[in-house]
Amino acid sequence: MQREVKFAGFGGQGILSAGHFLADAALEEGKEVAWVPSYGPEMRGGTAYCTVVIADHPIGSPVVNTPSDLVAMNRPSLEKFEPTIREGGFILVNSTLIPDRVQRKDVHEILVPANDVALKLGNNRGANMVILGAYVACSGVVSLETVVAQVPVTFARKPQFIESNIACIREGAKIAKQALEAVL
Repeated sequence: MQREVKFAGFGGQGILSAGHFLADAALEEGKEVAWVPSYGPEMRGGTAYCTVVIADHPIGSPVVNTPSDLVAMNRPSLEKFEPTIREGGFILVNSTLIPDRVQRKDVHEILVPANDVALKLGNNRGANMVILGAYVACSGVVSLETVVAQVPVTFARKPQFIESNIACIREGAKIAKQALEAVL
């Protein structure tokens, strides 16, 4: 098994953090992992993306031109990376910020109103955790509980954020499971 996902959006959306959470969860499960971040010089507000490769065998190269899946947090990311996703892959779209639909018919589109859900849960910076939960539920590449277990570790110095981030992850997973029932 090998799966690659590209998390993409603009700086400040927690793109790199979401990818890092996924990579840490995969490592915790004993999988081989490569996490490759990329961002523009602007950081907050500029483009940001990362690729996470997870496998049950050694990874030959962390460079991926055609990832299995895409998590698009803004419209430019969807436009740029949609054509690169492999047939049969998942494209998760932050439907709060992206009114467009995926144009391809050979991939599975999952609409996740990540920003709206995070705000509803009282976490105005939790959209990345919502979409991370959704991705984990779609891909099954790691256990949702392993990702949830990473939250107290990551937020050990900011315990006030633990509960709301876990809620965001779980709600994202719930949304994705409902969407999967409709598309698969």
